[in-house]
Order: sequence, then structure tokens, then C-alpha cells
Amino acid sequence: MKYIKINPADNVAVALQDLAAGEVVEGVKLLADVPRGHKIVLKDLVAGEDVIKYGFPIGHVTCDAAAGTLVDHSCIKTNLEGLLEYKYEPVAAAQDGLSAQAGQASRTFMGFRRADGQVGIRNQIWVIPTVGCVNGICQQIVERFKADLAGEKSSVDAVVCFPHNYGCSQLGQDHENTRIVLADMIHHPNAGGVLVVSLGCENNQLDAFRELVGPVDESRVKMFVCQKVEDEVAYGVERLKEIYAVASRDVRTEVPVSELRVGLKCGGSDGLSGITANPLLGVFSDWIVEQGGTTVLTEVPEMFGAETILMNRCQDEATFEKTVSLINDFKEYFMKQGMPVYENPSPGNKAGGISTLEEKSLGCTQKCGSSIVRGVLKYGERLSVKGLNLLSAPGNDLVASTALAAAGCQVVLFTTGRGTPFGSFVPTAKISTNTPLAEGKPNWIDFNAGVLAQGEPMDSVAARFTDFVLSVASGEPVNSERHGIREIAIFKSGVTL
Repeated sequence: MKYIKINPADNVAVALQDLAAGEVVEGVKLLADVPRGHKIVLKDLVAGEDVIKYGFPIGHVTCDAAAGTLVDHSCIKTNLEGLLEYKYEPVAAAQDGLSAQAGQASRTFMGFRRADGQVGIRNQIWVIPTVGCVNGICQQIVERFKADLAGEKSSVDAVVCFPHNYGCSQLGQDHENTRIVLADMIHHPNAGGVLVVSLGCENNQLDAFRELVGPVDESRVKMFVCQKVEDEVAYGVERLKEIYAVASRDVRTEVPVSELRVGLKCGGSDGLSGITANPLLGVFSDWIVEQGGTTVLTEVPEMFGAETILMNRCQDEATFEKTVSLINDFKEYFMKQGMPVYENPSPGNKAGGISTLEEKSLGCTQKCGSSIVRGVLKYGERLSVKGLNLLSAPGNDLVASTALAAAGCQVVLFTTGRGTPFGSFVPTAKISTNTPLAEGKPNWIDFNAGVLAQGEPMDSVAARFTDFVLSVASGEPVNSERHGIREIAIFKSGVTL
């Protein structure tokens, strides 16, 4: 395939490969070269006329555009502006596994059953600083611990510290965001044990933080204050050894896929994101949900322009109202900062063929398939209902992926058309939208969805993708893990003292 017209109502087609002037698309001769992922006008458009893609307007042309020409961000402008009024108009959505068949999964993976009922897909020990002042101490503790245990084999697959810049000099919700996300990490099932390291004089005081964290298995979760011990590195190493003695006895057992909680994310999107990789995640999301499992869609600013599609799939009016708040609260955040709400596409998005936020959002939201929206989470809130959930977080790749993991997702599936090497504190699998990216960056990309643009049927790609995800859930590392890339980023919006 050289191009695709996604919806019969569309007045543009999308190039699936670089096309040359003179080639014919839907009976129209190209008047200029068109790069992969970019849009081709199929009928003459006059200035102000809507561009239709995915069956929806994605903006309007700012000048006349003749059939056979390329239209991109230079000549398309968004139709979106300000806050909107929404009405709940439920539409038929795919049924999901939260009916009588819930939990009757036909597929399984090998995971770690935790005492609190959660299931982890990794058995790691995490060192978490309560404040950025002790980041270096945490790193020294991990390095000395690894040196002491060099060569020893166990079910513990990584010992990692997670530096961050916060925990002090923060006010209000920023301070709470830091405390909540760090507490979420302590309760995450991918951690077989956690060492929490405090300085002693920070705003995020350890005693108050313990109260927020709540009950823990004290053989697996240990905390200390550096200012209260003589040699904080030696003390930390001894605590890690105690945690390791417990966590190293954990073993994988067979678990139904209904226990999977999967984060859905995209970044460095291109014109093929909404045609290949994101629809693939949508098919997978629907399958997991049908099995009684959970998927989570975030990146609220990249729902703008497609939000009514999600709102009308909400299970009831109460869920709809939460979704309206999810959208409007984020719009108000933009406006309070004096920032434009709808000028989202990045330079990389534009170079890849995405022109407006509507276009980006209509492609982005395909990652969650067609299932019913069962839950809506605030930033830092942990999952409590199975099925498809929406989560409040920005579009920033690491901030949003950290939020997905903090909500309880054991893995993040991340689609990209431009490529990125980052990893969050859970396995972060990269799915390419196009084959050249997968071939050019094999050390970044874990699965190539670009074969969909080359004619491989969705059914066969989805079957291979399901096998891939279950292998990751059973312990197969993704590229970011192989390269030791594990990071966190916490959402910040206010004053730093």
C-alpha cells in the first residue's frame, strides 16, 4: 500500500510511504512530492473549509488548496477554542470482560503474587529518596550493594534508585504530588522491596510520609533518616541486604491476564500513529479488557478535540461528569498559566505529518480501542476498578508514563513514530509506527507496528503483539531495561521556594 483514505468521509488521504509528484492517489495526480505520514488533498478546498480525517474535522485550511497538493501545519489551523459545554450522549461501545465472563482469561503469564493481592511482572528492589538532597547517597548505596553481591543470582532482577528534584521547597499540590507518587511506588507490585532514604530536615518529613504510605510489610519496606545515622551509606547497604534476603525468595507463578494493568501512551507521534501503532494498541486494549483486565489512557491535553468520543463511551452519567472535569480542569490549568490550550503538536509531530491538536487527539485516543470507560483517576490516584480507565496527567512522556506506573500499571506500552530511548519505573515498551524507525533504531524499538502499513493483516500483527506483551509480563526485558534506563518525573505546576 502506498497511501490510505482512512474514512469514506475524508477529503484527504495519508501517504504510507514517500510519494513523488505525478503519482496518482484516489484518482488524483500529485502536484508535488509528499513525505510518508503527510496528507494529500483529494478535492479542491477553499480557504476556511474543513479538512476531514478519521471522519472528523481536524481543522480548516487557511488558504485555497488544490486537489493533489500536500496540506500540513503551514496551511491548516485548529477549529478548537476555550472551554466547552458537554452533554452525555451515550453510544454503543464494545462490551467488555466485566460481565459474567470477567476473569475467565484464556491466556496467562508468569508473575509475582504479592501478599496484598496484587501481581507484579518484575521483582525489583527500589531505593527511593524522600528529597532530592539525598539522590547521591541513594546512588552510592545501590552501587556499594551491587558490588557486595556481584555475581549472585536470584529472582531479584534489578536494584535501582530513582532520583528526583523534589520533596522540599514545594507548596500545596506540588508537595502532595511528590508525596503521593512516592507512596504509590512503595505499594507497586513490581517492587519486591523498597528502601526509603530521608535527609531529615526536608518538607517531606519521614514520620508524616510513613502515615501517608500506611501499613507495609516491614521486612520488605525499610526507611531511615540520614541525619540520624553515623554512616548513611553503610547503614543503607545493610538495610538493602535485609530486604534482598526476603525478596530473593520470590518466585513467578502462573497468573491469568485479568491481573494485567497496562498503561497506554504515545510520544514522538507521526502521521502513521493513528493508522498503525495506536489502532494496534486499541485492539490489544479491547482484548485485555474483554479478559477482565485493565488498561489506562492518559495524556489529557491529547484528548482535546476527541474527548466527546470518550465521554459518550462512559458507563454512566457519573463517570461522564468525572471525564468532563478531567478535560476542563486541564484546560483551566493551561489558561491560568496564560498558555494556548490547542497549540499542542510538537516540531517532531509536525515533521511527521500531524498538523493540529484535533488530528493528534483523534489518533491518540485510538490506543484505548472501543471499550466502555469504567473509571476516571486523578493524578496520583491508584486503580480501583478494572476495565478501561482515564487518568489525569500531561502529555509529557516521562511525567505521563510515571503517572501510569504510579496508578498501578505494571507495564507501559508506548507508541512512537520518531523514536525515544527513555524508560519509566516499570517496563516501557516502544512500538514503532513505521518500519524505517524500527530498522534504524533496533536498540530503542521493541515491536514494529509499521508492518500494518505494508499490508500485514491486523489479526496476525495483534496476535504477535499479544505474545510479545505476555512475554514481557513473564520477564522478558524491553530495550530500555536492557540499557538500564529507568526514571521518574513528577508533575509540577507551582512555586519553588
